[in-house]
Amino acid sequence: MRVFVTGATGFVGAAVVRELLAAGHAVLGLARSEAGAAALAASGARVQRGSLEDLDSLRSGAAAADGVIHTAFIHDFSNFAASCEQDRRAIEAIGDALQGSSRPLVVTSGLAGLAPGRVATEQDAAPAVTATMPRASEQTAMMLAERGVHASTVRLSPSTHGAGDHGFVPMLIDLARRQGVSAYVGEGTNRWPAVHRFDVARLFRLALERGARGERYHAVAEEGVPFRRIAEVIGRRLGVPVEGRPAEEAAAHFGWFTLFAGMDVPASSQWTRGVLGWVPRERGLLEDVDGESYFK
Repeated sequence: MRVFVTGATGFVGAAVVRELLAAGHAVLGLARSEAGAAALAASGARVQRGSLEDLDSLRSGAAAADGVIHTAFIHDFSNFAASCEQDRRAIEAIGDALQGSSRPLVVTSGLAGLAPGRVATEQDAAPAVTATMPRASEQTAMMLAERGVHASTVRLSPSTHGAGDHGFVPMLIDLARRQGVSAYVGEGTNRWPAVHRFDVARLFRLALERGARGERYHAVAEEGVPFRRIAEVIGRRLGVPVEGRPAEEAAAHFGWFTLFAGMDVPASSQWTRGVLGWVPRERGLLEDVDGESYFK
């Protein structure tokens, strides 16, 4: 299968490209820079020059492929709503190119806000798009599925970890360095699902090869790692105190990250494992964070 991959040089996307090539697929990777194009070519993938803002490049890449995996997202939290709107437009453009065919599209989404207070499952629908939660990746994919596009969604854990991680855990490490304390909210019992990026890559491949239209798959290796345990590893590695912060004082430490630091979003992947035969096999979050790659 010839697979068009957006975000092909990113943290998750690069792992997806590697996984697809190892499984015998041909890859056409989206690249917006010379450096990205060179890295893709060196990996054995073909290059599609363009970006999420260049909708024609997305349409032509999808039109030339037997399937699409969309991992790209503009991570501009200072202008998050605009990034979410661009993502929605990108997914719609790809869907337009796949309309009327059985070629699969696998879109990246997340687990936040699915089932407050309980373990989320694949049967839980995505929450409504709001001003505070403007990302509409999954909702757009499901809309395309209703129109007949073979679209499905992989929901990533809040901590998708591994060497090269630039997500939530590195943000916590940076905060602890700058503040001189590794903090958690309340008792720190709120839970984050976690998964290694190489396990995510295998899941994307399986969703592409075996997935069904309109389904949602959970990239969850660990249902819920207590936030306090993450803070403890960070504190020990940096040699700084580990302290709780009352909810009303958390913003003084975490700033804009307060909502994420306090979220309790345990999630199951039992159904995903059963229908796709996905078995996570990489090391867990705490072992990974305790390694050298997070504290260079």
